[in-house]
Parts: sequence; structure tokens; C-alpha cells
Amino acid sequence: MTTLSGRRTRVLAATTATAGLVLVAACTSTGNSGGSKTAAGGVKVVKAGKLTTCTHLPYPPFQSEIGGKVQGFDVSLVDLVAKDLGVKQAIVDTPFENFKTGAFLNSGQCDLAAAGMTITAERKKHVDFSDPYFNATQAVLVDKKSGITSLADVKAKGRKLGAQAQTTGEDYAKKQGYDPVSFESSDAVLNGLRTGQVQAVVIDYPVVQGWLKDKANAAAFKTVDNINTGEQYGFTVKKGNTKLLAAINKAIADAKADGTYKKLYEKWIGPYDAAAASPSAS
Repeated sequence: MTTLSGRRTRVLAATTATAGLVLVAACTSTGNSGGSKTAAGGVKVVKAGKLTTCTHLPYPPFQSEIGGKVQGFDVSLVDLVAKDLGVKQAIVDTPFENFKTGAFLNSGQCDLAAAGMTITAERKKHVDFSDPYFNATQAVLVDKKSGITSLADVKAKGRKLGAQAQTTGEDYAKKQGYDPVSFESSDAVLNGLRTGQVQAVVIDYPVVQGWLKDKANAAAFKTVDNINTGEQYGFTVKKGNTKLLAAINKAIADAKADGTYKKLYEKWIGPYDAAAASPSAS
């Protein structure tokens, strides 16, 4: 994900029409109309009747604006948490750098962060992660006309490689000796490939899956490498927020047990991949 210096925080909810984005929340609010900041199970929330989620847009298929509404796999999973707590989810769009530091969690602007975020030891120093909910691999996506057949081929043929700034994909490329062109978002990475600014990109495979659903994209671009970097996605909360963390973990486990997870995976990502969908706790 990315850093957007100077970008203003936008609250994406039904009450913020001026932002031009409306959150689809499948849950209903109960018991909080009186202004209580305690949700079901004694979970404290920063805004009465809301489970406020920090994210970074766009990052399809996990979260992006579709038809004026913020939707995606992460959004749908957090909706399940909100429903269990008897509140509605509200989304705040923030720079990705804040997810690494937990800044918006620590300042009380958000209850949790959901941004297709890889669990790392460094990030664990600043935030508490949920159980992993997704195993993510990195894909090397190329222009079919480039003649590139692998990541190594990018260097061998002197082609330009792109990646999203401050992501594990960019980190991986650098560790392999590349100096990738950095883009501020996943959409910008893919647009850079589409417009010929780069001839190949390293990016999370689920993003590629969603992008290649478009027939025009699939006709012009292809995946030549799928790199298993051992990455797992997790949601984050402020350190020590054990009650909310337990509620998130329960919602993830329940969704996997009752088939909801599989349905959401197929809706947002593609054909169900049990290996990616059923990571064990790290």
C-alpha cells in the first residue's frame, strides 16, 4: 500500500454525502441509538453506534469505491464483525503509512484497520493483529507484447518493473536487486503497466485476479510468475484492545465455519482457493 502525504482523511459513511462516497453496511445498529460507546460484549468503540474502520483506497478487490459505495472483501468481513457487535461499519480513508504505526488507532480516530495488510514482525511492534484471514502471494504481471516470461526476464531484457510504494511487493523486488518504479496505489501500478510506463509489475495476486476479470485486460496482459512470499493478511487494532480483537477473530472463524467466507471470496476474488482462504494463525 502507499503513503499519500498531505492527503486529507475522508470519512466514508451515509452521513458524509459531501465526500461523495457511501459505505454499504449489511448490518443494523441496535442498542446504541442513545449514544453509548460500548457495543455488544463490552467492546468499546470510538463513535457511538459505529465500528470505525481505517482503510486506504483504492485496493480492489479488498476495498474500493464501486458505484459510489465502498465495497470489497475486507469491507464485507468487517461488516460481519459490526453485525455481531450490533453497530454499523463506518470507513475512514487514510494514508497507508498510518497502518504501520497505528497512528489513527492510537489517536482514537478508528477502532480497527482493514487494508489488505500483511502481518509482519515490524508492524506487530505498533499494533495487534487479528488471526490471519488470507494467504497472499505476489504476482508478476506483464504486457503480453513485452516478451517477458519471468521476473528474472525483466532484468535480463532491460525492462522497467513497477510496484506499489511501501508494500511487501516493493520490498521483495528490491531484495531481488531491482529498483522498481514506485506508484502510490494499486490502481496507479496497473495504470502504469497499461500505459507503458513499466512493462511488468510485482503486485498482490488477488489484485491481479480481480483486474484480469476484465476481458480487455486479460487480452493484453498476463501473469508470468506467482511468488509465494509467505504473506498473510490481518486486521489490526490498538495494542491491548483484546475485546475487539476477540470479536474480529470470532467473526472470521464463524464465517469460515458457516460458508460465509467462501461466498464472499467467490464474490470478490474469484474461484475459491482453500489454500489462500484458510490460513492458520501465525
